[in-house]
Amino acid sequence: MASLSLQALLFVVLQVLSRVACFEEVSDRQCDCYVTNDTSKNYFTTHSFFDFRALSKYAKVPPPIADPLDSSEADETSDYFLDNDWTQVWGIQRWNNSDSVDSGDAPVLLVNSPNNVYIEENTDENASSDTFLTMRTLRYEDYQSTAEFESISKAYHFLSVRMLARTIGAPGAITAMFTYRNDGGPAQLDSVQESDLEIRTMDPKNKVQYTNQPSYNAKGDDIPQSTRNATTPVQADWTQWSVHRLDWSPKNTTWYIDGRQAASIAFQVPHDPSQVIFNAWSDGGEWSGNMTVGGEAYLQIQWIEIVYNSTGNAKTTDSPSTSSNAKREDKSCQNICSIDDTPTTGTPVLLQGAASRISDHILGLGMTYIWIPLLLATFLI
Repeated sequence: MASLSLQALLFVVLQVLSRVACFEEVSDRQCDCYVTNDTSKNYFTTHSFFDFRALSKYAKVPPPIADPLDSSEADETSDYFLDNDWTQVWGIQRWNNSDSVDSGDAPVLLVNSPNNVYIEENTDENASSDTFLTMRTLRYEDYQSTAEFESISKAYHFLSVRMLARTIGAPGAITAMFTYRNDGGPAQLDSVQESDLEIRTMDPKNKVQYTNQPSYNAKGDDIPQSTRNATTPVQADWTQWSVHRLDWSPKNTTWYIDGRQAASIAFQVPHDPSQVIFNAWSDGGEWSGNMTVGGEAYLQIQWIEIVYNSTGNAKTTDSPSTSSNAKREDKSCQNICSIDDTPTTGTPVLLQGAASRISDHILGLGMTYIWIPLLLATFLI
């Protein structure tokens, strides 16, 4: 009986592998659009992948900078962050909260520094990469040194963004991946459109906060329908390497951890083009907590992947006439690709279209991929 159960399990596994293997890996040039594997089957026009796993020539942990002004004016930590492939998409931030510090909500000066964004060697036992990108936040006596990079484009208009990442370090910090738009000032809550994935290092390691901001109103009252405090899968507390995913669609924002849905919110879903932002920060307030002096926390990222639609040009959100939004029925969406059904992270596979005919799989290599697992399963039985 045990032998039969094992054979049945192996058969199922091999069937799954054969499904993935029968799709052809292609370049983005061969894809007209991309479909995600969630229940709403969202379609997107564009794919981007940023891989930090094999960047040993850039790996160096910079010493922290104690002076807040010197820290904000620091150079980038390596040439990687000066290359066009980075600077055309992302901007490392230098802003601070000096205008709002000591207001009660933010008792500690927060200063973003390029010195806190760097490539680091992966020294894990049985490491799954050579390197990763680190975002560092650390507490000095008189300020919190923080890290943030945001998309140059403010034109992302619905997307699926993922990162293979973990958070480690002292309580009193937040690490985050989110979409953001604010057409008013910081105090104008009704102008904020934001979908958040936030990890608070003072929380239990199996809890992640998901929110469609704002989470409170002008009177300071919480808006409970805007947020979820979700439990991670058993094997995926936020100190472990996991794929964190945020899907923003017209009807809802849905979050996943390692492919499992963690939360979905249909309340006050952002509706206008936005930026994508990653950060590691604290301002000593009630939400982030107040990190002990000398404490440090880190968001470490092996890769970032995005499929998205856009509106306007690369640096504006105000040209809806130039929108690029994929729909299945569009004639331009003939070659449909996936980043979910691929065996190689970052490389799409062709699901259907003129570039991939069924006959190619029946008469060519695709047929071999399908039958080899089935033959193996037959011999096991």
